[in-house]
Amino acid sequence: VQLQASGGGLVRTGGSLRLSCAASKRTASNNAMAWFRQAPGKEREFVSAISWNGRATTYADSVRGRFTISRDNAKNTVYLQMNSLRPEDTAVYYCAVARGSIPTSDPRLYNYWGQGTQVTVSS
Repeated sequence: VQLQASGGGLVRTGGSLRLSCAASKRTASNNAMAWFRQAPGKEREFVSAISWNGRATTYADSVRGRFTISRDNAKNTVYLQMNSLRPEDTAVYYCAVARGSIPTSDPRLYNYWGQGTQVTVSS
């Protein structure tokens, strides 16, 4: 499975961005998917995950209430709507496909990763 993330960019504090991640195979529609991010000098951290059917989601405390994850299995695509962005959201955002169908924050349970898209939030 190949993943292509897009939608990153430069935005001011309080602005919004919508990230997309397209999977190359329909296989991904049977698996949970997630977004992680990595800021300069920091470890990769979990952002949000969604179950194979979109009915279950989970979020990091730092983004809950501001970010919304969704997916369209007909398009093999997962989205991350990011609102009320803050400078601390600045990072490279990666999408990933899990080994199973249940959303999880454990990066060890994801076996396919996209190349990342840069999100920069200016103050």
